[in-house]
Amino acid sequence: MLYRKLGRSGARLSALGFGCMRFLTKKGRPTWGANFDSEAALRLLHETRELGVNYFDTAYNYMGNRSENLLGRFLREIPGGSVLVATKYPVWKARHRNDFLRLFNVQMKRLGTDGVDLYLLHSLNGKLFEKARTMGILDFLDRLRSEGRVGLAGFSFHDAQESFGPIADAYDWDFCQIQYNIIDETVQAAGKSLEHAARKGLGVVVMEPLRGGALVGSQAPAVARAWEKSGGRRSKADWCLSWIWNRPEVSIVLSGMNTPGQLRENARIASRARPGSMTREELSVVAGVRKAYENLRVSGCTGCGYCMPCPFGVAIPSCFVAFDEARMLPGSDMPVTTYRQWLRPEQKADRCTGCGRCEERCPQNVGIREKLREVVRLFGGPSDR
Repeated sequence: MLYRKLGRSGARLSALGFGCMRFLTKKGRPTWGANFDSEAALRLLHETRELGVNYFDTAYNYMGNRSENLLGRFLREIPGGSVLVATKYPVWKARHRNDFLRLFNVQMKRLGTDGVDLYLLHSLNGKLFEKARTMGILDFLDRLRSEGRVGLAGFSFHDAQESFGPIADAYDWDFCQIQYNIIDETVQAAGKSLEHAARKGLGVVVMEPLRGGALVGSQAPAVARAWEKSGGRRSKADWCLSWIWNRPEVSIVLSGMNTPGQLRENARIASRARPGSMTREELSVVAGVRKAYENLRVSGCTGCGYCMPCPFGVAIPSCFVAFDEARMLPGSDMPVTTYRQWLRPEQKADRCTGCGRCEERCPQNVGIREKLREVVRLFGGPSDR
C-alpha cells in the first residue's frame, strides 16, 4: 500500500480509503439501506485493514443510520490507533445551535468513542453552508478541536464551482472531499475545486471515483468502442482509479468496495498508483473515453444557471443533469434515483408550463421547453411515481 500526506496537515493516509456507504445484503445484493449483512461487512473491514488501508469513512446517515455502529464494532476489535476514522456531521438536520452537540454525541456513541480523527460537515452547498455558519457551526468546530474531540476538520462538497471557493476560504479547514472521476472533471467543476484546494494546502479526499460502479458496468456502445482502444491490457477500474491517483493534488481515493474481490483489485491498483505515473498515451486513452461520454450529453445544458429561477420552481439544470447521465450511464440506477427521489415535486420537469422565460435567458440557446418534455418522457410524470 502506498501512502500520501493529507495536505499541509501532514497526516499519513493510505492512497486507498474504505467508504462505508454501500454493503451487500445476505442475498449478495448491493444496498445503501439498513438491511446489509453486518457480519460480512465486518469481515471486509478487517481484510481492508490487513491490506494496509488505514482510512475508513462513514457518516451519520449511511446504511440506514447503521454504518457508524458497524464501524464502532470494528474499532473495538482492532488495536487502538491502528486506523483513522472520518465521519460527517449531518448539517441539514440542525434546526438550532443545541442540535450541534446533541448530534455529535449521537455519532460518538455509535462509534464508541469520545472523539474522532477526522470530522466533516456533510454534503455542503452554498445555501446550506451559509445557514449553518449563521447558526454558529464554525464556532462549534473550533470548540470540538480545542477540546481534542476532533483531530482534523473538513467538508464534503456538492454544488457548483462558484460555491466551492467561498466555502473553502471561510474556515481553516484541513481537508475537503469532492466528487472526481473521468467524467466529472467539470461537473461541480471538480478539477478547478481540486486545484483551489491544493493551492490552499488542503488535503483532497476523492469520492465516487467509479460513480458507484457505473463507470465499470454496462457501457453505451460509443463508450465501449472508446475503451477498446485501450487494448484490454488492464481493467476499467484500473484505468479510472489510476487516472485519479495520477494527480498529485489527490490525497486519498474513497472506494465503496463491497466484495473481497473488489477490495483486492483496488488495493492492487493502489499499490502502484503514484502521482505522474501515467504515460501520455495512457492519458490519451482516458481522454478519448471521456469525449465519448461527453458526446452523450444531449441536453446542451452547461449548468450556468442563467435560466434560473424558474417562476414555477422547476430545477432546470438538475433535470438536465439526470437526463444526460441516464444516457451516459445506462447500467446505473442513480440518474432515475436522483430525479425521482432527490428532486422535490415542484422541481421536476412536469411542472414546466411552457412560458419560455428560461429560453430567453439561456446563453446556449437550448430549446429548454422541448428538452424538459423529453425529460418527462424518460423519467415519467406524477402518474408514474
